[in-house]
Amino acid sequence: MDIHEYQAKNILKGYGIPLPDFAVAADALQVEHAIKQLHLKEAVIKIQVHAGGRGKGGGVKFAQSPDEILRIAQSLIGMKLVNNQTGKEGVIAHKVLITKPLTIKKEYYLGAVIDRKRAEPLLIASSEGGVEIEEVAAKHPERILRLPIELDGTIRSFRLVRLASLMGWTGELAKQGSAIARGLAKAFIETDASLLEINPLVLSEEGELWALDAKLSIDDNALFRQPSIASFYDPTQQSKNEVEAKKHDLAYIALDGDIGCMVNGAGLAMATMDIISHYGGNPANFLDVGGGASLEKIAAGFKILLHDAKVKAILVNIFGGIMNCETLAEGILAAIRETALRVPLVIRMEGTSVDKGKELLHRSKLPIITAEGLAEAAEKVVSVLKG
Repeated sequence: MDIHEYQAKNILKGYGIPLPDFAVAADALQVEHAIKQLHLKEAVIKIQVHAGGRGKGGGVKFAQSPDEILRIAQSLIGMKLVNNQTGKEGVIAHKVLITKPLTIKKEYYLGAVIDRKRAEPLLIASSEGGVEIEEVAAKHPERILRLPIELDGTIRSFRLVRLASLMGWTGELAKQGSAIARGLAKAFIETDASLLEINPLVLSEEGELWALDAKLSIDDNALFRQPSIASFYDPTQQSKNEVEAKKHDLAYIALDGDIGCMVNGAGLAMATMDIISHYGGNPANFLDVGGGASLEKIAAGFKILLHDAKVKAILVNIFGGIMNCETLAEGILAAIRETALRVPLVIRMEGTSVDKGKELLHRSKLPIITAEGLAEAAEKVVSVLKG
């Protein structure tokens, strides 16, 4: 789960990471309060959305007077950001962050991720901040440092020495940088994060390090241990389908294609999307209903596909191990009774009670296309879509 920049900054404050004073506003009155509270003569104003590229998209502005702060903030509240991260639908900013500007001498990157191959948390640092870290890694890999984080959130001292050397920090600056790295690593572990970034971490003209931006993503599977962070969930930053899927605990990701997919199991879902692509089709989504989905959960997932205007055909691929194929058929038919079947439907199912499931589908008299294998199902759904 992603959270907003201001929420991530409030968390980082608790770990001793230095941040310029800021306020958050959702309307003109709150903007005026922020101006008075922070004694602002000038300010940086940033839209709060779950996406990067805000500066390039016009969502970060500089204001040079209190009147200009108010005017610009009002223009940014309600702004829709559309870029490659948001998709064509874009996301709307309902709040802005207002902060004092700093005179920047140098920018750095500092972040933490889970290294899946090595099965350990990593601190990632670069002396090149303010740009996409992937671009730096591709063009200048020697400027990227990866340091293991201990499972208790600490970083060993000799690794902090390597960090200071890469960043060019000495003396008091090395102490500041090491303290920030320790705070970031601790925050990463204790919040069950999958990603934590400070980009940029800046050196001011006064010789102090400040975190100007913060991005924090939490592992969904750990949210039960993070109730305060779970409360930050913002449905306005997701599509209607994603919000509906979350209500029913469905794993759903929207894609750009036109073939809706409903599968049980992440591996089978990936294989289904791959084979659709192999036969010349384009998946419209990743939808995993889980191994032991109930009738209600199946019906909810299928209705998401039926309500998606992009979906021109549907492929259901279910292996009934824990799941009962009869329950699958009942759930699909329940969804169709509530929402008309407006697109071709191909169903491939195998496993527990498969004969009973197929009999239910047959008795429904609906124009459902069945398939025995995954390849046959994918070929059929692509063929029927192409007419």
